[in-house]
Amino acid sequence: MRVVRELVKEEIRVSIFSWNSKYILKYEWGPMEQTFKLNETDILEESELEGFLSGDFFNQVKVRFKEMGDSFLGKLENS
Repeated sequence: MRVVRELVKEEIRVSIFSWNSKYILKYEWGPMEQTFKLNETDILEESELEGFLSGDFFNQVKVRFKEMGDSFLGKLENS
């Protein structure tokens, strides 16, 4: 597995890997993570992966983390 890039953006750790002819995009925030896989053939150049670090896609990742966090905390409080 090759690390393409690692960064922290708006408190979300983002790791991009290349493995087995796929790019693996991993977003981590607190105890939660989201992982997306796409074929390397779907991306012409690695610079195109920047599109997954901003705009609508990244905003949806943040919203999903908020939903996941609310659900997780709700379960912890009701246990």
